[in-house]
Amino acid sequence: MIQETTIRVRYKETDQMGIVYYGNYFTWFEVGRNEFFRELGLTCGELEEEQVLLPVIETGCKYISSAKFDEEVIIKTKLTKLEGVRLTLEYKIYRKDNNELLVEGFTKHAFVDKSLKPVRFRKKFKEEWKLLQDSLEKEE
Repeated sequence: MIQETTIRVRYKETDQMGIVYYGNYFTWFEVGRNEFFRELGLTCGELEEEQVLLPVIETGCKYISSAKFDEEVIIKTKLTKLEGVRLTLEYKIYRKDNNELLVEGFTKHAFVDKSLKPVRFRKKFKEEWKLLQDSLEKEE
């Protein structure tokens, strides 16, 4: 499953040249991730209520072209790996008007509790694990 989220570049997200500041793409990854989980019926807030956190343990980003102020961009998010207490999401950000790929990146997360100890999500949340697994298999 690929979740698509459209956002408009705000002035505050750009530098003096009107180009999106590189760090903001990571914020957009978070937007994509939250919408991905929401589409599955799992919000990050609901996971936190169940004492499950998803800290980022690794990230990467390849910048291909720049987004500019007031452009619309599409964040495409998909789950690419789900095993043990970890999951990996991939993001591709496109300029909406011409579908030009601007950025591609990933985030890796761990399922942990409030004391940052690993949570066996698969065992404790069988239904939610299946939703994640099903979204992964839709891409294969």
